[in-house]
Formats: sequence, structure tokens, C-alpha cells
Amino acid sequence: MFNDKFEFYSPSNIHLKDLDSALKDSLSVMYKLDEMTLKHSENVSNLCTRVCQQLRCNNQFTIHCMIAGYIHDLGKMYIPKEILTKDGKLTDEEYEIMKTHTTLGYKYCMDTFNLRAYSDGPWYHHESLNGTGYPRGLRKSDIPYSAQIIRVCDEYDALVTKRHYTTHVNISETLKQLIKDARPTQTLVALDNLKQNERLGKINPKPLTALFKVVIDDILYEISCVMNYVYYLKSQIKRLDTIEKYDHKRQSAKKPEQKDYYASGMKMLLQKGETFENYKEIRGEYNSALEIRRKRIDDLYKEIRIIKKLKI
Repeated sequence: MFNDKFEFYSPSNIHLKDLDSALKDSLSVMYKLDEMTLKHSENVSNLCTRVCQQLRCNNQFTIHCMIAGYIHDLGKMYIPKEILTKDGKLTDEEYEIMKTHTTLGYKYCMDTFNLRAYSDGPWYHHESLNGTGYPRGLRKSDIPYSAQIIRVCDEYDALVTKRHYTTHVNISETLKQLIKDARPTQTLVALDNLKQNERLGKINPKPLTALFKVVIDDILYEISCVMNYVYYLKSQIKRLDTIEKYDHKRQSAKKPEQKDYYASGMKMLLQKGETFENYKEIRGEYNSALEIRRKRIDDLYKEIRIIKKLKI
């Protein structure tokens, strides 16, 4: 049966598969990561590409961010599985071990010629503009713009994954959380940094604003997928309505040959699993599914209106 399943992120028009073979060979190391981390890396790469396009970055920089975003969590292949996949909050000691994925990923890139240019992904993606990040507690001027974009995309996808989103309904709540991270914080790394840090949040508002536009595109993509399913449901309901009309004529017909004629028409329209006895029940299920999808479409348009009103 046709359904309205969709990839949570709409596809990018720049793909890792388009890279030269030597670089792709080097990137194959990513398959050593667990399935969840690899999927997260693919998502971040997709988002980085599309955020760069919204920011009207040149093609060379966009491709750089796509690759650096893809390998940003490369160092996690060295993190013990029991820590990486732990269900629940990490202990302070475990968290310190987890944080080393940034330096471990950076070291791997520097030891791999084809990945050396993209080491900014692993090395900087947990740094914060206000100096509260890791591994080095850098501030805005010391953090490459590419890493600032990766940080925004990484945090967004991490929240989406944590909250188990299967639809963009209520996605504005996640964006509101990101807005908090883009606003100035009272947490300071040193008193002499007071004047600079008090004006900065953890993440850069500019790529976050671009991400909002990407999310709206994803919502529109979901709406299109749901609409395709709505058209399918309507066609099925229309077919079952026709079956019911034939059924009424069959039951009111007086001659056997007339009953057989309408029964033949019903059989031609029935699909696998449908019978004279259950087609009304199936139509009821289609109608219920249609109402659910119509409500989702309304909710998704509501999300777009909410996002457009968000202020950073």
C-alpha cells in the first residue's frame, strides 16, 4: 500500500558520492562508526550543505562544510562502546572521555592526508562563541566559520534525534532551544572576557537563521509527501464509494442477471484483502487516515507560521 513515509531531511543537491575517488576512500573510515552516529553524521552533512546554500556561500566553501560536517564525529570510533551508547546521563569521568572525540578525530584527520583540510569539523564543533565549549575553550574570533555552521547543524540534529521526531509538528520547540543557545549567557570563562562574552551566546545566530529556512523547506517537503498520500486516500475512497453504488444497485436489482452484472463490477474494483463484506469498514479506515493527514498538514503549516515569527 502507498504510504506517506519520508526522510526527515529533504535531500541536498550536493552529495558525498560526487567527490573524487581518493577522498571517498578516505571517508570510508566513517563506516567504522556505529549506525546511529553514522546517520547523525550524514544528517549534519546534509544540513551544513543546505545552510551554506541559504547563506549564499560559494560552492567550494559549501563542499568543505559538507565534508567537515560529515566527519565531525569521526573521533567517536575511539570512544568505548559502553560510553558511546550508554542509556542515561554520563558520569563526570565518562563525559571527559566522551569529550576526547574532538581531539581524537582531529589527530586522525591530521594523520590522513586527504582529510587534513577538513580537520576543523572534528576539532572545533564543540567550541562555543562565548568560550564555554571544548576542547580548548576558544572564542568567536578563534573558531572557523565552517565550525560555527557545523555546531548549529550538529546541535539541531542531536535534539531531533533525542526527541525522536518522526514529523516536523512541534519542531519549533527545538528551534526555541537553539535560540536560547544563541543568546548571551551569564556563564563566563574569565573576568577579563566579560565585555566580549556578555554579548555572545554559544552558537552563531546567522547560520541559525539560515537553519530556520532549511527547516521550513523540510516542513514543506513533509507536506508534499503527506499530500501525495492524501491524493492516494481520496482515490481509494472514491473507488470504494463506487463499489457501494454498485452494491446498492445489486441489492435493489430484481433479475439475477442484473445482480450478477453489478456484482461483477464490484469484483473488478475490489483490491487484495477487500470483500463484499468488509469494503465499508476499509473505507472507514481510509476516511480516518485522511482526517489524520489533513490535521497534520494544518499543524505543519502552523509550524511554519510559528517559525517565521521566532526572533533570535
